[in-house]
Amino acid sequence: MISKGKKIDTDFSLTVVENGEQKDVQFSELLDRPAIVSVYMKNNTSSCDKQNESLAEEAEWFNKKGYNLIAISKDGYRSHKNYAKKKGINYILASDPDYKFAEATDSIVEKNMFGNTFEAPSRSAYVIDTDGTVLEIIEKVNTKAHAEELKELVESLQN
Repeated sequence: MISKGKKIDTDFSLTVVENGEQKDVQFSELLDRPAIVSVYMKNNTSSCDKQNESLAEEAEWFNKKGYNLIAISKDGYRSHKNYAKKKGINYILASDPDYKFAEATDSIVEKNMFGNTFEAPSRSAYVIDTDGTVLEIIEKVNTKAHAEELKELVESLQN
């Protein structure tokens, strides 16, 4: 996993859903101000729902503090659009089926589910500055209190 203080490669494209609209963007375009990137596995699954519901409840707080909030998974545009509507998500949902963000942050890990081993992005979160510098990392997200742990990080950065 990338270290705090290192810069990630921001030269890759993603499809995002923002305000119900689909856009294809370079990741660097999402860094018009510092960003919080929360990585989760799949829409409409218990732990991932808790993680996103936590963020949705506090999205305006992050916006007022000057951060773009981005949740990223392998789900496609249609799934993200429906998920945002269902969960009341008003922040960016990014589709990354090729794990480009995980490659940029060196966060692809081995996982085991139902006896099957596979590689996928770690459930982690990053605070990234406008130039791609990683300011903070949560290596293992607390799905139930994700927004709270991120708020603590943001507060520590502003002190």
